[in-house]
Amino acid sequence: MVCEDFRRQFEGFGLTTATILYGLPDYPKLLQSFVWQFHDLAPRFPELTKFLDFWRRELDGPLHSVTVAHCGLIKPAEFRAVSGVLTLH
Repeated sequence: MVCEDFRRQFEGFGLTTATILYGLPDYPKLLQSFVWQFHDLAPRFPELTKFLDFWRRELDGPLHSVTVAHCGLIKPAEFRAVSGVLTLH
C-alpha cells in the first residue's frame, strides 16, 4: 500500500506554501496573515485555486495578496546510482 501523498509526488505534485494577507471585516485597513500548505501541482495550483475560490465565496475577509512558494519534493537529480560500497571498521 503506497501513501497517497507519496504517489502524488511522482506525478509532479510538490509542497506548496501560500501566505495569504487579508483584510479584517470590521477593520478593513488592518491586514492579517494566514499560511496554507498542501501538496499541489505547479504552475496551475488547482488545490490552491479551489481554496481561494472557497475563501472568496464563503469568508468575509477580503483577500489583499497571496504569495506562493512551491518545491517539488522528489527530483530526478536526487536519485543516483551507487557504483560501490566502502565499509570502514
